Amino acid sequence: MGFEIKVPGLSTTVQDRGRTGYFNVGIPQGGCLDQYSADLANALVGNDPEAAVLECTYTGPVLVTDAPAVVAVTGAPAPVKINGEPAEQWTRLQLQPGDELSFGMITGGTRYYIAVRGGIDTPPVLGSRSTYVLGGIGGHQGRKLEAGDLLPVGEPDRDLPAAGKLAEQYRPVFSKDQEVRVVPGLYDHRLTAEGREQLFSAEWTLTPVADRMGLRYSGPGVQWMEREQPFGAGSDPSNIVDAGYAVGSIQIPGGTQPIILHRDAVSGGGYAMVATVISADMDLVARAAPGTTTRFREVTQEQALAARRERREMLEAAAASLAGP
Repeated sequence: MGFEIKVPGLSTTVQDRGRTGYFNVGIPQGGCLDQYSADLANALVGNDPEAAVLECTYTGPVLVTDAPAVVAVTGAPAPVKINGEPAEQWTRLQLQPGDELSFGMITGGTRYYIAVRGGIDTPPVLGSRSTYVLGGIGGHQGRKLEAGDLLPVGEPDRDLPAAGKLAEQYRPVFSKDQEVRVVPGLYDHRLTAEGREQLFSAEWTLTPVADRMGLRYSGPGVQWMEREQPFGAGSDPSNIVDAGYAVGSIQIPGGTQPIILHRDAVSGGGYAMVATVISADMDLVARAAPGTTTRFREVTQEQALAARRERREMLEAAAASLAGP
């Protein structure tokens, strides 16, 4: 079976949990930006968590199935329609041959996810079906979807869970006000004391310059310590001799607008990383829409590891709730 894409939406791509193990050669991990929502879409239709889904940005696709299909839509709130009739998010939905799945305008956040039972069955590249548009690999021909594309769907290999709807308590919140936890370093010592205080006490607002590579924030800026730039570094105080970037790194070029590097970001460069968003909050960052007010809260590595465990336990509890008593 498969889907025909009648209307592609603004930027709809095939994504999964990502392409790990190649960051050292410049290929980012990629994958769904809001992995929590994508994992639960797969759970609702009885897929392995590694199954590929469709990630839809702002406006979704219009697609038609050529066979009976079981789908679920999770993530940012948006009206879901089957043959023009309203349907629910966070709920397992049944499609018949020729049925049309479409979407209205998003009402919060930025991205939502479509999982189909069996998973989107495009060829894996370097162990993942995730689309890396900049590199032209993965997904469907290494690009976002276009009208007329035909997407193959795999064969189910698991039973459907007993429950077909996820309880509200397990659904993420899409707020216009966020607190994002970060671990300072590696170059926070390059900020002045006032600059460091500003980073963690000021409010920052997400600008429209936000995509799968990174998100730029406006705010009062920070101050860098003056120094004679070493050989190999640029002239800007935020420049360093090139170094590797962790996913979630925060840069502040020129001391003006912080940038959070997300899953499709480059693996290294010449800007100082003053902090890194903890892994448990990368989904939260991905849910921010332009205009979202953000505060960065400093945490320790121990607190970051505890938050990662809590996120995993929440995801496991959500998936277990679908299995029934």
